[in-house]
Amino acid sequence: MLINKTATGNELTIAIEGRLDTTTAPQLEKELEGLSSVKELVIDMAKLVYVSSAGLRVLLKAQKIMNKQGKMTVKNVSNEIKEIFEVTGFNELLNIE
Repeated sequence: MLINKTATGNELTIAIEGRLDTTTAPQLEKELEGLSSVKELVIDMAKLVYVSSAGLRVLLKAQKIMNKQGKMTVKNVSNEIKEIFEVTGFNELLNIE
């Protein structure tokens, strides 16, 4: 999995490429550790091909943090990932554009 971070002021965009699964979820979790100054978090999933329950857990953790200090938006979600979000109910928990 590749992670590209772009910070502009108090906005952070994280683009994820590849698979977000048990092996790679800790890598994303580590990237999300320094969110204290972020008011707007954007997760770009344009190149994400798979997300497992471990990946969903990391996304939920990020959402809980951002609920307290700003907002989180998930963008460019493929139909396959969107289906996973719908089956798990994450489409109700995440702001998906």
